[in-house]
Amino acid sequence: MTTDSTASTATSAPGSSTDIVLAFSGGLDTSFCVPYLQAQGWQVHTVFADTGGVDAAERATIEARAAELGVASHVTIDGGPAIWDGFVRPFIWAGEGYQGQYPLLVSDRYLIVDASLARASELGTNAIAHGCTGMGNDQVRFDLAVKSQGDYRIVAPIREIQKEHTQTRAYEQAYLEERGFGVRARQKAYTINENLLGLTMSGGEIDRWEAPGDGARGWCAPRSAWPTETLSVSLRFEHGVAVALDGNDLDGATLLGRLNTLFAPYGVGRGMYTGDTTIGLKGRIVYEAPGLVALLTAHRALEEAVLTKQQNRFKPEVARKWVELVYEGFFHDPLRTDLEAFLASSQRMVNGEVVLETRGGRVDAVAVRSPHLLYAKGATYAQSADWGVEEAEGFIKLFGMSSTLWAEINGGQR
Repeated sequence: MTTDSTASTATSAPGSSTDIVLAFSGGLDTSFCVPYLQAQGWQVHTVFADTGGVDAAERATIEARAAELGVASHVTIDGGPAIWDGFVRPFIWAGEGYQGQYPLLVSDRYLIVDASLARASELGTNAIAHGCTGMGNDQVRFDLAVKSQGDYRIVAPIREIQKEHTQTRAYEQAYLEERGFGVRARQKAYTINENLLGLTMSGGEIDRWEAPGDGARGWCAPRSAWPTETLSVSLRFEHGVAVALDGNDLDGATLLGRLNTLFAPYGVGRGMYTGDTTIGLKGRIVYEAPGLVALLTAHRALEEAVLTKQQNRFKPEVARKWVELVYEGFFHDPLRTDLEAFLASSQRMVNGEVVLETRGGRVDAVAVRSPHLLYAKGATYAQSADWGVEEAEGFIKLFGMSSTLWAEINGGQR
């Protein structure tokens, strides 16, 4: 089988290095990229940024896959701490999913770009490759993140083959198999992304707006397998950052990993999402984010109790803009850091402990303890008050004066 495009040939730019760094996950798309790029004359150097979604066995499988494909070199980078500091912390502060739902599980892409650029610097090349398609958001995230950090040459083999092949996954599979490289069964049906944040799946019946099949499941257990006993955990926060789980101080990446392990058996954090993508298509995915959903639930319960009404009202507006920037590829736009400065300021008093409980499917914050709770000692909502009837009636009169005057002047008109 011949390749479809010579647009990415290593010799097309006079004087350029033939070394190219490929962001590699071992899946169908990035596996295809290796022989495709090699056929164009590139020396392919793969980088796997382990952002916490794979175990040791899967990590070894990815490294073995790179060797099987005959790459010039392969490196694995530990990205867990970076994804916590660079994304999880401000995302929890923001507390909003994209379009009110999706918890931005693909935000490790920016860290993958950073790892790829660091490897390119070591090799002395400015050529970067990725396995993003021409239909999705990841191509925007990768390309903008690369372009914002220097003068690099970007090669995207999947976008290139789409010029001649509409059924790209079938073509990629045939291309690999004809060269003696097998494709794992799950990769034939779905596009799967895993990292410390969670797991996303698309393809197959998911793309057809049908009910996900039995194979479209990752970490989260089905209802029939949920434990019968209630799970209860406590999280301690300092300035809006989770620092301890059940009384044990942990670094952020380890804490999130343990929350994934604890809540996944209860099916927490699984959902289906149809979103408006950056390029305008509707995108439908299955996602699983047990630890992140637990963190969001705990943080919101604490934050709502210690921030003022005006902070709680205004902060979601900043959060939604921050989420849009990260989702659409503008991770390196200065507005993101401007917004994070506000978010960090809002967390000054977000200190305390939250108890979470789940019996399966959802998680609830059942107890909140903090020295900064905005609790009025002389009054409890709907129970008791330290003000009188006249004060209440006077407040209501003034608070609703504009609407009352409108009714008096305009009578029954609508």
